[in-house]
This record gives sequence, C-alpha cells and structure tokens, in this order.
Amino acid sequence: MIALDGNYSTLAIVLCAAFSAGFIDAIVGGGGLIQVPALFAAYGSVPPALLLGTNKLGSICGTLGAVARYLRVVRLPWRMLLPAAAVAFAAALGGASLVSRVSPAAFRPLVPVMLGGVLIYVLWHKDMGTRHAPVVFSRRRGYLALATIGGIGFYDGFFGPGTGSFLMLLFIRLYGFDFLHASVGARSVNVATNAGALLYFGIHGEIHWGLGVALGACNAMGGVLGVHTAVKHGSKYIRVVFIAIVAALIAKTGFDAWHLLR
Repeated sequence: MIALDGNYSTLAIVLCAAFSAGFIDAIVGGGGLIQVPALFAAYGSVPPALLLGTNKLGSICGTLGAVARYLRVVRLPWRMLLPAAAVAFAAALGGASLVSRVSPAAFRPLVPVMLGGVLIYVLWHKDMGTRHAPVVFSRRRGYLALATIGGIGFYDGFFGPGTGSFLMLLFIRLYGFDFLHASVGARSVNVATNAGALLYFGIHGEIHWGLGVALGACNAMGGVLGVHTAVKHGSKYIRVVFIAIVAALIAKTGFDAWHLLR
C-alpha cells in the first residue's frame, strides 16, 4: 500500500503531473512521460507493479473522459475500431501478466530506436495525416491492422512508453485518418489497452485505489482541456505537438536506456 504520510506537497505535485499528462495524452498520447516518472519519484520505495497499476487507473479515467469529449464532434468507424479494441484489450492483459516475470527494463534500449523510426517517417512524409480519407479494408489489410494493434496492446500492457505515438502512426498509415481522427482512434484503443492491464493489476491487488481515483480526476480534467485545444486547432497543430512529444519521448527513453547500460 502506498503511504502518503501526510505529505500533501508531494501529492499536489503528483496530481499536477496527472493533469498535465491528461492534457498531453488527449492530444497525441505520451502522458506517461509525465505521470509515470512523477509517481516513481514521489513514491520510490513502493513496488513498481503497484505504481504501474495505480497509474493505469488514473490513465483510463483521463482517456475515457477525452474519448467521450471527442465523440461529440468527431465521428469514427466503429465497425473497424471495436474489433481492434477487443484485440488490444486481450493483448494488453497478456502483456501485463509478464510484468512480474520479465523485467521491462530489458526492452528499454529498443524504445528510442522505434520512436526514432516513427519521428523520421512523419518528418519525411510532410503531408501525411493532413487529409482524412478512411481506407476501405481488404481482408488482408484488416488482419495486418489487427495484428499490429495486438502487438502494440501487448507492449502497452507490459511496458508502455510511446504507445500513443505508435497507435497514431498506425491509424494515419493504415486507416487513412488525419491527425485529429487518428488521435481519437488512438485514445479509443488506448482505453482498451488500459482496461486490459488494469484488469490484471486489479485482480492481483496492485492498485492503490484512493490515489488512482485522484490521479484519474486530474487526468480527466487535463484531458478535457486537451480535447478542446485539439479540436480548436485541428490536424496541423496536432502534427506539431505529435513531433514535439515523440522527440521528448526519444530523449527520455534514450537517457533511461543509456543510464541502464552504464
């Protein structure tokens, strides 16, 4: 159990981080870049699985709030997205089950490399994601999309950094979405991955419910503001924020990997 020890200044910092994470997450993902380090810095003596489970509870509240707000103004092809969400849920559940058996740290050196590929791809294709032209899926393309989403879902349940970025690139590249619709699609699938991981952590008692609910409330408030900003400024703005967040993720995960390998 996380002991708050009456340290309200520490709690206030963590909740402010959750608000900021919700704001960023609602636009392009990457909120974990803020919320997870804040939790580990504030409660470093707590078992990592308990912090990760608590983080998932906060994250799913923010993501659900963002999706609900987005759906007031953005329409999505749910016939394609619901199977993707189901696959993502099952894959994330499987990924979370590995947390206590395999150290996620073993995969840290690969994350900045994968994110670097995403960043180069987006910068190289300057017009990608500026036009919303959903693709009619062939059976083969549909299976490819589901397999890719399954892999991303497994990764999110097991480790997580950069999941939103990978999902957004998927929706832009395979589904033909612009950045605004890709952001909504990614957040929708992210609800499923968070739910899958949360189910595992909840069953195994790896959640501090009080702190998780508080994180969720702040995350949701930040998410609503993030959605308002994204809808107001559109795909071009989201593309700029996406590039900035991916670059920050590369720097953060690259530093973590370098520090681990020293």
